[in-house]
Amino acid sequence: MSKPIIIIGNGGHASVLTEILVSQRERILGFTAPTIEKNSFSIPYLGNDEVIFNYSASDVELVLGIGMTRPSSLREKIFHNFYNKGYHFKSIIHPSAIIAPSVKLGQGVQIMAGVIIQTNTTIADNNIINTGALIDHDCQIEQHVHIAPGTKLSGTVYVRQGAHIGTGATIIQGMEIGSNCLIGAGSVVVKNIADGMTAFGVPAKEV
Repeated sequence: MSKPIIIIGNGGHASVLTEILVSQRERILGFTAPTIEKNSFSIPYLGNDEVIFNYSASDVELVLGIGMTRPSSLREKIFHNFYNKGYHFKSIIHPSAIIAPSVKLGQGVQIMAGVIIQTNTTIADNNIINTGALIDHDCQIEQHVHIAPGTKLSGTVYVRQGAHIGTGATIIQGMEIGSNCLIGAGSVVVKNIADGMTAFGVPAKEV
């Protein structure tokens, strides 16, 4: 039986996750946020993130509902703050997603509507694979990455930790995206991108 869930955050990304959880009839205890807020699904406000420590790590699961639009350490910090204290992050998979049986998924992975992930791909902890993203065979996605809506990754692409692949970007086969990179929306990546770089355009160029 699934454990009760606490959602961290209450913005747009959290609302999408909440709707998936509600549709799957998961029990949501409430959400946390820095200040008192209302939730459009009438989910109770519990307090700031520290209130989670009032619940035993063995009794609840967490959902990290904070999205990002560029590389940011915030999701990583929150994830490790609770993971290192024994809390478990629930993975969420939209029912319309297509995931090959050989795909390996880490903890706290969030896979949204219309996603396709092909054979022998690895999706590590705390990643967002957003709406309509296509990830082909043998890709490796390290931790704390956001693959934005409509992104296309050809086979054997390697995305390192903390990168953000912008909406509608295309990465051709065999490319490597360095850690904490930002790939601009609509870009086409035809060469490797070094750690910490921003790249955009067709073809994408580092800036």
